[in-house]
Amino acid sequence: MICRVWRGWTTTENADAYERIVRGQVIPGIEERRIPGFLSIDLVRREREDDVEFMTIMWFESLASVRSFTGEDYETAHVPAAAREVLSDFDERSAHYEVLDRREQQN
Repeated sequence: MICRVWRGWTTTENADAYERIVRGQVIPGIEERRIPGFLSIDLVRREREDDVEFMTIMWFESLASVRSFTGEDYETAHVPAAAREVLSDFDERSAHYEVLDRREQQN
């Protein structure tokens, strides 16, 4: 399994707009593609003193699945134009990690 991590930053004023874009357009657009081996996506938000940091964590079965999402240069960040307009900075490249141990907890 592969974990794809990406981060972006907005001003405090643009944070809610960015969140709406990602939750309302970006994630649904990714889901509609029905990418083979794409398992799930998480969006997290962290308020900081001078800005707001967002991170997406995507889960794939393999690097081949990631390539189905982004193409051969699989580290290239997927940041649509609408999202770029409200971000003050973002990772141009995503980081990929081989998941060695992931345990679902029983309630």
